[in-house]
Amino acid sequence: MKVLNKDELQIAEGVLLKHFPRSYKVYGFLYGVNRNKPSTLEVFVDSWPEFKVILLRQDPKKKHPQDFMKKVSFYSTDEEVLRKVLREEVDWSTYFIIGGFDISHADTLKAVSSEKKVKNRDLTLVRLLYLPDISHLLAPDVDSQLESRISSLNFSHVDIVNKTWKFGGDEKGYRNIKNLISNFPTCCIMDTQGEPVAWILVYDYCAMGILYTLPEHRGKGYAKVLISNMTKKLHAEGYPVYCFIEEDNMVSYKLFQNMGFTEDASYRAAWFEFNF
Repeated sequence: MKVLNKDELQIAEGVLLKHFPRSYKVYGFLYGVNRNKPSTLEVFVDSWPEFKVILLRQDPKKKHPQDFMKKVSFYSTDEEVLRKVLREEVDWSTYFIIGGFDISHADTLKAVSSEKKVKNRDLTLVRLLYLPDISHLLAPDVDSQLESRISSLNFSHVDIVNKTWKFGGDEKGYRNIKNLISNFPTCCIMDTQGEPVAWILVYDYCAMGILYTLPEHRGKGYAKVLISNMTKKLHAEGYPVYCFIEEDNMVSYKLFQNMGFTEDASYRAAWFEFNF
């Protein structure tokens, strides 16, 4: 078992590329780390260079002021190895979230949590949608007037994005949105006064998210324009192109699907919290 160094992280990124779509979230984290995006995580594997479990956890040497919450992510191809890694290499003494993991690992997580006498609960179940090829994108027609209002978010927009984000609204949310706007691609549509009325961001694991249109500007097709523009931007810059959509959010699911995104219908990802 070992923590990967800079060169090994590059190799691991290439390995995870071969395990799409199920490895997208951990791949996304590594993609950002390998391109010097700020991170408080260290990357751990059960063995090297061949590995069955790759786990991202808080680096005890890093205390980052923009950190949103203590988080753990993993990708695993072996349940018994995963159980051992969870038992021995995760700090179960404080609150943390494991997000975007294959729901097939839920029983293992619950069993280890029970062994550690730690409370757990599921936060959400999501679909993973992705665009395997940019030629699959079904982009909307955009007139020149709307095209001229497509822009990017900046620091002056952190507050409005945080206030409208379902997981934001507080100081931690503000710091997280500020971090994303500072370090990852964004796209927005401005009104005639130069204020954003619709936007989409990219999380620190490189998934598109936080798609939102102000209520008074809905029904104009802005979401399609934002998804299309962000998809083209991510593809051009080499990012993975994917997103997580909550199981019951059929509006967003159909929106992405109608734009050419696909899914592994047998796969669901989940977010769990522990020690709450």
